Amino acid sequence: MRDLLNQALRAFSDNHSGWIAWNLFLAFIPLALSFWLFRRPSKVRDVLWWTGLVMYVAFLPNAPYLLTDIIHLIRATQSGYSVWVIGLVFFPLHLIAILGGFEAYVVSLINQGYYLKRIGAKAWILWAELGIHLLCAIGVFIGRFRRFNSWDLVTDPGNVLLTTLDDLTNKRPAFVICVTFVILAVLYWIFKQITLGLKLRLDYARQGRDVLE
Repeated sequence: MRDLLNQALRAFSDNHSGWIAWNLFLAFIPLALSFWLFRRPSKVRDVLWWTGLVMYVAFLPNAPYLLTDIIHLIRATQSGYSVWVIGLVFFPLHLIAILGGFEAYVVSLINQGYYLKRIGAKAWILWAELGIHLLCAIGVFIGRFRRFNSWDLVTDPGNVLLTTLDDLTNKRPAFVICVTFVILAVLYWIFKQITLGLKLRLDYARQGRDVLE
């Protein structure tokens, strides 16, 4: 069993750790930008701020994109390893990566909502979230099926635009995007409640209060 686990860990390191590290790195770029854009005390929106906002929107689909990386876990189950190795090594590590990426998405949007509330645009929080879900659904689709990356918006914007417009006017891609939008909206709402609940519990703990009071 020990030999099998060592073999599985080596296989994981050789074939799966690369995409996990890279995709998590891309997912945490918009998370870091969200703290800089939406949580800093200053309300100044200069050229640098707007540039950061464009980068935030461009890179944000990389966070929920990790949900589609379930395909790597499916491939891992077909690699010939025992169910114990898959269950104890591949499944937990893939799950942590996928959930970590999506949590980065959730926290980014919570920071975005915090900023809108701070500047007096609380009524726009829901609409901004839905708009981001739609943009990310499109981004996830063209990333997974068209294999575009965030930087293609700069290096090849014409091709990205034409391909996206073509997808939006075709039934099958539009249907997949709509389903992805619904999945993102539902999962975001669930994870948002959990995240805010945990934050509230930590706040109560710091104050020495019982959360059930």
